[in-house]
Amino acid sequence: MKAASVRLMLVDDHAVARAGYRFLLDSLDDMQVVAEAGCGEEALRAYAAAVPDVVILDLSMPGMSGREVLQRLRETWPDSRILICTMHETRALVDHVLQLGAAGFISKNSSPEMLVSAVRRIAAGDKYIDGELAQALLVGEVPAGDERLAGLTPREFRILCLFAEARSVEDIAATLCVSSKTVANNLTIIKEKLQVSSTAELVRLALGKGLAAL
Repeated sequence: MKAASVRLMLVDDHAVARAGYRFLLDSLDDMQVVAEAGCGEEALRAYAAAVPDVVILDLSMPGMSGREVLQRLRETWPDSRILICTMHETRALVDHVLQLGAAGFISKNSSPEMLVSAVRRIAAGDKYIDGELAQALLVGEVPAGDERLAGLTPREFRILCLFAEARSVEDIAATLCVSSKTVANNLTIIKEKLQVSSTAELVRLALGKGLAAL
């Protein structure tokens, strides 16, 4: 056991990505990977058993989404410190996960040094956003956020993202392991929250915010 090490949990459905994180982080004197998970359900069980200092969490996972994992971790363990590491970089997404309680956000394209810096900052109680991404947000190079999106639950947000890909209600239901009726009901709620009256308008809004494939 390393002395005074930051205890980490890796949550990513790609085993190769987790192996890369582990190789990098376990090589450092002040960090130790104590748990891994390849899906949301496993992540919740692993967190309860290990109670790590920092969770490195991907958003795009089958079944329970990373956003739902984030929300449930924060609800059950309010002191949990979670770093989002994802390929998706829209302002709407950054705003959304920060609203849900993420302590940091970096791109999977970030350098290893940035990942290490982010983990150390978050373990120390700070917030951290990828430097290039933060600059892009400031100068408007990343699609703008929308206050209405902050009112969506993680499931509603994911349904909106899937809907933006022109996925059918039945396909979305199968992806999320829920009924078609549940998806249809959620779409009705989403329209009300986003103040749109038609499906076409909902798709235009989602595409305009860069939400497809999130």
